[in-house]
Amino acid sequence: MINKQIDSCDQAVEGVFDGASIMLGGFGNAGMPGQLIDALRRKAVKNLTIISNGAGTGPFALGALFAEGLARKLIASYPAPTASGFRDLYLKGKVELELVPQGSLVERIRCGGNGLGGFYTPTGAGTELAHGKETRTMNGREHVLELALKADFVFLKAHLGDRFGNLSYRGTMRNFNMVMASAGDKVFAEVDQLVPAGHIQPDNVHTPGIFVDHVIEVARLPKLLELPKEGS
Repeated sequence: MINKQIDSCDQAVEGVFDGASIMLGGFGNAGMPGQLIDALRRKAVKNLTIISNGAGTGPFALGALFAEGLARKLIASYPAPTASGFRDLYLKGKVELELVPQGSLVERIRCGGNGLGGFYTPTGAGTELAHGKETRTMNGREHVLELALKADFVFLKAHLGDRFGNLSYRGTMRNFNMVMASAGDKVFAEVDQLVPAGHIQPDNVHTPGIFVDHVIEVARLPKLLELPKEGS
């Protein structure tokens, strides 16, 4: 009987090694696999290459990986919101950055998951982002070669999962989680709720279990900030 459930996020990160490359789903905090990231921080592996949309939104989860010196490189499209602290680390030379336009980042990951070597795009042509990259003129317009991205590990966040590894996302959880699912050697998903096989209707299976190695049911963390009450 297929059963991809494991007991904890700490168990999920047991195989992560120093120098590993890790894709992290999420767009800001939406769809971020925060508890898998916290388990990674507790394991204290070093020299990680992180592939993510950003660098975190505060001193927790992804932001903590950089603050504690566990990540040496970030491949991202939006790395430096004020609260993340990443900007200061980068300016001090404590972390490397490969900046990628957001659409190009998604497409590089998609190419990695589909076995393609890369693609040509006009985005970034003639700018610093094209430095050192192969270019080609097509239809009178310069294009930049962007290479595919894959990772040793992928951490996803979904709303529902089953023992087969099928995943269903809620709302904007879909963001980077869906495209990253096919682009890693080992794929782990933390889910809000593990449901019986067959509970997720086929049309609502957003990531088929064939792409997922293990699922972990985790309770949602309480909100970090409470909105002020009316009249306060």
